[in-house]
Amino acid sequence: MAKRAPKVDHEKCIGCAVCYSVCPASPNVYEIKDGKSWVVHPEACTECESCIQSCPVQAITLVDISEAGPKPS
Repeated sequence: MAKRAPKVDHEKCIGCAVCYSVCPASPNVYEIKDGKSWVVHPEACTECESCIQSCPVQAITLVDISEAGPKPS
């Protein structure tokens, strides 16, 4: 099975940082910047789905790691 990592829909993301707070990965998969959640360490994702289950606006999906993101510019 291919490695998966999160993809954040910035149209839905409200920047609440719940994904950052519940992420057990080290380093944290997420960074909160400019009021949005960014995927900065997709390779660290454990595929636990805590972020998906906790996101209040369903802005996160797990995708193939090559499609994970977005990363901050």
